[in-house]
This record gives sequence, C-alpha cells and structure tokens, in this order.
Amino acid sequence: MGARAAWGGQVVYNPGLMNTRIAVVFDFDDTLAHDSTSAFLASLGVDVEPFWRKTVHPLLERGWDPMPAYMHRMIELSQSRSAGDRITGERLAAFGPHVAMYPGVADVFGRLQAAAVEVRGDAEVEFYCISSGIGEILRHTRIAGEFRRIFAGDFAYNDSDEIIAAKRLVSFTEKTRFLFEISKGVDDVNQRVEPKDYRIPMNQIIFVGDGATDIPCFTLAKKFGGKGFAVYDPDQPDKWGEKFRLIDDRRVTSMHTANYEVGSDLYNMLTMSVKAMAQKAGG
Repeated sequence: MGARAAWGGQVVYNPGLMNTRIAVVFDFDDTLAHDSTSAFLASLGVDVEPFWRKTVHPLLERGWDPMPAYMHRMIELSQSRSAGDRITGERLAAFGPHVAMYPGVADVFGRLQAAAVEVRGDAEVEFYCISSGIGEILRHTRIAGEFRRIFAGDFAYNDSDEIIAAKRLVSFTEKTRFLFEISKGVDDVNQRVEPKDYRIPMNQIIFVGDGATDIPCFTLAKKFGGKGFAVYDPDQPDKWGEKFRLIDDRRVTSMHTANYEVGSDLYNMLTMSVKAMAQKAGG
C-alpha cells in the first residue's frame, strides 16, 4: 500500500491517481502579473522608483536578503504615515482584485487542464503559486481560486490591523522547499517519502518564473526531468539580457514573452508540455 500523507489536513496520496497528476507552478510578480508590490505602493501615492532605489537597495548593499529588506521598509513607511493611512491587512487584500495580469492569464488554467484531459481522460493538472510577493495581495487576486496553494510572504499585524513585522518570508532557496512539498504532498519537507509514493512525480512538474529568484526552482525541476520556462515583460527591455542568461546558462527549457493567450509561444509550449506529461503519466 502507498503512503497516506496528510497535507493541509487532508489525506492526499491516492495510488490510483498519483501518476496522473501534473503540477504547473508559477512565480507571480513579473510572471503572471506586473509587480504587485510596486503597484500597491503606487496606489498609496508612493513614488515607487525611489522607494526601491533609495530605501530598499541600500539594505541589499549591506547584506540584507531582498524580501525582508522590502518588507522592513514597507513597515517603516506605514509607521511614518498618520494612523488612518497606514498599511493594513484590509488594504492589502482590497488591492488584490486590482492587480493587472498579463494577456491570457485568466483563461490559461482551464485550457491547460482541458489539454491534459484531451490526451488522457484521468489526467489532472494542479496549479500552485510560489512567490516572494505579499500573500495578502496574492490571495485576493482574481485568479487566486485557480491555485491549490499559494506560498508567499506575510506580515504580522497589530490589533489595529497594521503591519508590524515580517511573519513569513519566501527566499530564493525557500522556493525549492515548497516545490518539494508539492511533489511529496506533505507540509514537512524533511518527512521521508519514498519517490514512488510522491504525490506528483518531479518529472511531472512545470515551473514558470521570470528571473534570478527562480533559478533554484528552474534547476530543481530540470534536474529531475520536469520543465522550466522563463518569461519576460516585453515592456522592460532593460531586463532582457538578465533573462537571456537563464537560457545561456541552460537554467531553463526556453524563454518567452509573458503572453498566455492562445497561439502565443508560451501558451504553445505549456500546452505541449502538459500533453506530453499526460501521455507519459501512469506509465
């Protein structure tokens, strides 16, 4: 009998379905949508470019990791504002529906599921998000319901719902921990699960991200036979060289414009990959 692993309070391992599951795992900011944190700050009237260049970047130069650095500066920003104008959980959540998605994102989930079923009737595509963005925003976007789980950063709040500390961080390498959790189907990545009992085999995982923060996940997915696709925003040519290095270093399978519409290169590659995995699943 296969292992029965409790994940999020549910028994998730079903030996009859295990090998027919496929996971498509997305980063969020600059992968599915424009930078949600910057957009939120702009909605507060913050001059975003100086915020990152003059307040966050100096912390990075002093050895801070990017995520605690920007969350720390957001807390300082909030505390510098008047009591009725501070950053709260309610304000973060209320901004979620306003995050601007890239073309085709809203429909790609259902289309990929349909593509897998077209090849194999019992195939099941699950979607996950692993992001260094703010969870309270991401969990309230228009596409939040498409994800089985969203792994992202979180603030702690005081009794007035104001942000006061970084409660949960998702660092570059931390992202790989969540990729293993998705594959194993357990909350504790150190829990021993035999590869044959993994809920989703690693070679049936597709990871889609946009840059350096996603390199560990790209590498992990490719190492075990999965796929890694890098995307870039066509409106940010200054970052194209950085993205191309992912190809040059063979970190990813391929790189595409962040366009998920039917007929786009990215959509075609995702669809072909899902179909190929569904074809091989359960073998």
